[in-house]
Amino acid sequence: MTDTTTTTASTPERTATPRTYLMCKPDFFTVVYKINPWMEPAKPTDTARAVAQWQTLYDTYVSLGHTVHLIDPIDGLPDMVYTANGGFVIGNVAYGASFTYPQRQPEGPAFMDWFRENDFEVREPEEINEGEGDFLLVGDVILAGTGFRSASNSHAEIASIYGREVVSLTLTNPSFYHLDTAIAVLDPLTGDANANIAYLPSAFDAPSLAILQERFPDAILVSEEDASILGLNSISDGYNIVIAKRAVGFEKQLRERGYNPIGVDLSELLLGGGGVKCCTLELRR
Repeated sequence: MTDTTTTTASTPERTATPRTYLMCKPDFFTVVYKINPWMEPAKPTDTARAVAQWQTLYDTYVSLGHTVHLIDPIDGLPDMVYTANGGFVIGNVAYGASFTYPQRQPEGPAFMDWFRENDFEVREPEEINEGEGDFLLVGDVILAGTGFRSASNSHAEIASIYGREVVSLTLTNPSFYHLDTAIAVLDPLTGDANANIAYLPSAFDAPSLAILQERFPDAILVSEEDASILGLNSISDGYNIVIAKRAVGFEKQLRERGYNPIGVDLSELLLGGGGVKCCTLELRR
């Protein structure tokens, strides 16, 4: 499926490319423990509402021409809906996740089993990492986050697996505990020398911010307000970008750059600290 905007001298043409994603229906979603600042076990959650919001996200991907595979949810693993944390995939090679907190550690083997059953070449991790939550493919480069979840040693491990340049970035704000909460990849295709991002400057330490400023001088800088509802936790096919519905400032910025932002309400799943990207793991065959 190909879709483009009307271009001007200052607005480049954008092209949508079909993607393949892995998702997990939140049949067992609830918040019964606290492993990030978003989670408040005393605050009620509505599983049925979470499922309905998730279904809207699923239907949005299908309507855009993307392929969505499903992994079965497991009772007792309420965060399994956040499939982005379950691994990282390039060229049919799946680097498995090894979670920081005991509450999520059983998810790692469950995702690796799914990868094997679906003919991916699985690389079991030796280092703590939380998959695409902290690894973002931008063009041919992997941006790798550390500071709260994935260990910095996992950056060398993923570099050796894929033979790609890995750029380490340190997160400093616990509300943005995964890299995909502080950076949105706008042009996700490999081989794209002009691939770009959006990010929240205050989420990073000074050396990491300097790296981002040097590598992505044309990046969109997102407001604290939009980032605070995980507006950056989004998915792009190169033209259509699915974002948090309430991130209206980010939506305007994307339109000005020639993208087509599509707002989706995942407010119930936000109670667990996840948004659009958290619920979506890209499968790159």
